[in-house]
Amino acid sequence: MAKSSSSKSGSFWRADWVAGVAIVVAVIVLNAATDFIGTLERRFYDVASTSTSRQPSDRIAVIAIDDQSIANLGRWPWSRDIHAKLIDKLAAAKAKTIIHTTLFFEPQMDPGLAFIRKMKTALGSSPDATTTNEQLSQLIVEAETALDTDAILATSIKNAGNVLLPSFFVLGEQQGKPDSALPDFALKSTLDDPTGFSISAVRAQEPIASIGSAAAGIGHLNQYQDLMDGAIRREPLLVNYYGKAVPSMALLAAAKSLNLTAADIRLNAGQSVQIGKLRVKTDESALMLPQFYKSKDGRPAFAVDSFYDVLTAKIDASKYAGKIVIIGATAAGVGVQFAVPGNPALSPAETIAHITSSILSEHFIVQPTWGGWVTAGLFLLIAAYIIAALPRLSAGIAATTTLTLFIGLLALEFGLLSGSAMWLELVLPATLLVLGHLALTTKRFLVTEAGKVQADEDSAETNRMMGLALQGQGQLDMAFDRFRRVPMNEAVMGNLYSLAMDFERKRQFNKAEAVYEHMAAFDKGYKDIKAKLNRAKNLSETVMLGGSGGHPGGTMLLEGGAVEKPMLGRYQVDKELGKGAMGVVYLGKDPKIGRVVAIKTMALSQEFSGDELVDARERFFREAETAGRLQHQNIVTIFDAGEEHDLAYIAMEFLKGKDLADHCKGDQLLAVPVVLSIVARVAEALAYAHKQNVVHRDIKPANIMYELQSDTVKVTDFGIARITDSSKTKTGLVLGTPSFMSPEQLAGKKVDGRSDLYSLGVMLFQMLAGVLPFRGDSMSELMYKIANEEAPDIRIIRSELPQNLADVVALSLSKRPETRYQTGDQFAADLRSVISQMSGVAPMATSAVVSTDRASSEKTVAFSSTVLGVPSAAQNKVDFTATVPASAADFEKTVVQRVNRPGEAN
Repeated sequence: MAKSSSSKSGSFWRADWVAGVAIVVAVIVLNAATDFIGTLERRFYDVASTSTSRQPSDRIAVIAIDDQSIANLGRWPWSRDIHAKLIDKLAAAKAKTIIHTTLFFEPQMDPGLAFIRKMKTALGSSPDATTTNEQLSQLIVEAETALDTDAILATSIKNAGNVLLPSFFVLGEQQGKPDSALPDFALKSTLDDPTGFSISAVRAQEPIASIGSAAAGIGHLNQYQDLMDGAIRREPLLVNYYGKAVPSMALLAAAKSLNLTAADIRLNAGQSVQIGKLRVKTDESALMLPQFYKSKDGRPAFAVDSFYDVLTAKIDASKYAGKIVIIGATAAGVGVQFAVPGNPALSPAETIAHITSSILSEHFIVQPTWGGWVTAGLFLLIAAYIIAALPRLSAGIAATTTLTLFIGLLALEFGLLSGSAMWLELVLPATLLVLGHLALTTKRFLVTEAGKVQADEDSAETNRMMGLALQGQGQLDMAFDRFRRVPMNEAVMGNLYSLAMDFERKRQFNKAEAVYEHMAAFDKGYKDIKAKLNRAKNLSETVMLGGSGGHPGGTMLLEGGAVEKPMLGRYQVDKELGKGAMGVVYLGKDPKIGRVVAIKTMALSQEFSGDELVDARERFFREAETAGRLQHQNIVTIFDAGEEHDLAYIAMEFLKGKDLADHCKGDQLLAVPVVLSIVARVAEALAYAHKQNVVHRDIKPANIMYELQSDTVKVTDFGIARITDSSKTKTGLVLGTPSFMSPEQLAGKKVDGRSDLYSLGVMLFQMLAGVLPFRGDSMSELMYKIANEEAPDIRIIRSELPQNLADVVALSLSKRPETRYQTGDQFAADLRSVISQMSGVAPMATSAVVSTDRASSEKTVAFSSTVLGVPSAAQNKVDFTATVPASAADFEKTVVQRVNRPGEAN
C-alpha cells in the first residue's frame, strides 16, 4: 500500500496541470520581484506609441542655446541683457507665446554695479552739488541702468507681455506647513486644489521677484522620470504646493496660446484637466501620457534653431510670428537631456514642445480605468489555457494555438496604442503564454525522451531475437533491418557477422558490404572485418556475367578477396554504366591496345524465344552494321560486335561527356552561339548519315553527347535507325520519342532524313527556350498539336533572339516535309550564317571525314571547307583527300577534329 501511495504521489507531481500552476505562480513572482516584464512592457509601449500617423503642431518652434551660440556669445551663464535682446526681437516679430526655460532664481550682479551705487549715494549726500556733480550723477545713473541686467531683462519681459518663466519644486509628501509661501507673482498662475488632484511638493524655487513679476505666468519645470529606467513617459500637469496647484510649463503655454489664463483652467479631479474646450485626460494624480512624435527623415519632429542665429538675424525673427516659441539649453554641459519614447536624448525645451503639441492637438494617450481589469482577465484566461487546455493539445496544434494567441495579444496592444492611443498592458499575459508553452513543451520532451530510452532498452532484445528468427527463415533484408535497431554490442556484432556471411553465400555482395560497413562504424578491428569488407566491395563492383561463376569468361574469385574481371569477346568488362534502349551498357577495355570502350549488351535469350529471338538477333546486328557504316567525327564510332555468354554486344567509342538533356532546362541553358554550333554539327552528322541511307528516327537531347572542355559533339544510339533503301522500307511503324517526332512519323507514314531534321528543330527550340514547342496534358493532345498546330514563334519566349534565328527555327519545324529543310547541310549552313551575323564576322569552317577500308585498315581523310554566312544552297567544297596508315593514331585524332569553329581561333 505504501508503494502504491508513493506512486500516486509521484504521478500527481508529474501531471501537466500541476506544472502549469507552478509556471503561473512563477510568472506572478517574477513580475512582483523583478522589473523584467515591466521593462518589456515599457519597451513595447515606446515602439507602439510612436508608430502613429499623428503629426506635430506647426505652431511650435524651438530656439536652442546650443554649442554654436556659447562659442560665439561666451561662457554660460550669459549676461541677462542678451536674453532681453532675443525677447525684444521675438516680441517685435509678434510671437504668440514665449517660454523661457532658463532658471532665473538668483540676481545677476555685475561687480561694477555695487561701486556705481556707492558713488551715487555719496554724491547724493553732498550739500554742495554743482553743475559738474549733476553731470556726474547723470552718468552714474546711466551706468547703473546699463549694468543692471536683471532690470533690463525684466523690462523686456514686461514689454513683451507674453513670456512664461519656470519654477522648480522638490516633490515629496507634505507633513506640515511650507517654509515659505509662494510669492504673489507666482500665485497668479496657480489654481486652488482642495482635492489634491496633483503631485505633492514640499519646497519651491521661483524666479527673482523683479523678473518673475514681469512674466505673464510662472509654470513648473519638473519632469516625471520613470523610476526604473529614467525615461519620461508622463507629464505632471499640476504640482500641489500646499493647496495651490501650479500648472506645468506646457499646460500654461497651451492656455496662453489660446488667450486663456490660469484662472480658465478647470480641474476634473481624478479624470482630466480642461482648458477652454480642450479636455486632457489624466490619471488620479493629473499625470498625462503625452504623444512623442517620431523624427522625419533623420530630422527632429520640431525644427530647432540656434539662439545665436536668431539673435544676429541670420534667421529672420518674423518666422516666429503667431507661434509658441520655446527657448532652452541643448549645449553640452549646460542642458540636461532625457530619454523619451522614440528618442534616447531630448532636451527639456524639445520635451515641452512635444507635450504642448499633445495638449493643443489632444494627442494624449489614455490608460482607461478598466484597463487593469482587462489585463487581469486576460492573464487568468492564459493561465487557464496553460493549466487546462495546453496539456491536452498535440504538439502541432499547441504550437499553432500559442503562436496565434501570442501574436493576437501583442497585435491588440500595438493596434490600440498606434491607432486609438489607448494603452492596455498585455505584455504580462503574453509573457506568461510564451514561458508557459516553452516550459510545458520542454517537460513533455524530457518525459518523452526518458520514456523512449526505457522503451528502447525494453525492445532491443526483442528486435535482436526477431532478427535471428528472420535470418533463420532466410529473410535476410528484414533481419538486417531488425539488427540495425539494436544498440551495438559484442553479441549484436556476432549476429551481424553471421548475417553478412549469409548474404555472401547468396552472392549478394553489395548487401554484405553494407552489413560490414555498419559493423566497422562500431569496431573496425572486429575479427577479419577489414578483409571481409574489401572482398565484398570488390565483388559488389564487379560485373557477374554468364549463368554461373564457373562459366568461361565469367568472374573468378581469387585468393585474398581479389577478382578476375569478366571478358566479352576480346574486351575486359570493368563496371556497369547504365541502361540503354537495347539493354545494359558497360565500361570495358581492349587489353591488347588499351582502348577504353562502351559495351552495349542485350541478353537476347532471356528476352525472346523462338522466331522472336531470331528476329531480335537480326535486328541487333543490323543496328551494329548500320551504325558501323557511319564514319563521321560527330557520330559515335562502332568498333566491334559479337555474341558471347548468351549476350549480344556492340563495342563502341567511350564518350566522356554528358547528354544534352540537362541543358534543356531554364536555369542550365547554354549560350546561344554554343547551342547553334552544337546543332549545326549534329545537322552535318545527319546529312552524312542520310547520304548513307540511314535515318536516325530518335533525335533528341538524350541521344546527343557533348563534352564542354573539348567542345566535342557526338550523335549516339542509332538503335532504331533503319536502312531506307526501297527494298527494306516498311511503312506504318512508329518509332521514336513522341515530343520530338515529326508529323509524318506520328502518322505512320514513310519517313526520310527530313523527319530527323524536324526532330533536330524541336531540340534546337528546347535548347534555346528551355521548353518544348508542343506540350499537352495527355498523349493524344500532344500528338494532335504536333500534327495540326503551327509551332510558336520562339521570340515570344526569348525576345532577345534575332529574327533570322527565329526564321531558321520556324523553317525547321514546318509541318510538311517539302517546306522544311531538305538536307542537314542546308540547316547547318543557315545556323552558321546566324552565328556569323551575331559575332559580326564570316569565319571559315574546315572539317574532315575519315573512312576506313576494312580489308587494308587504311583510312581515307576527306577535307572540306565552308565559308560561314554564304547562302544555304552552297555546298562544302572537298579540297583534297589523303590516305594514311591505320597506325597513324595521332594523325587520325587530329584530322577528325574541326580545324576552325565559329568564334574560335585557328
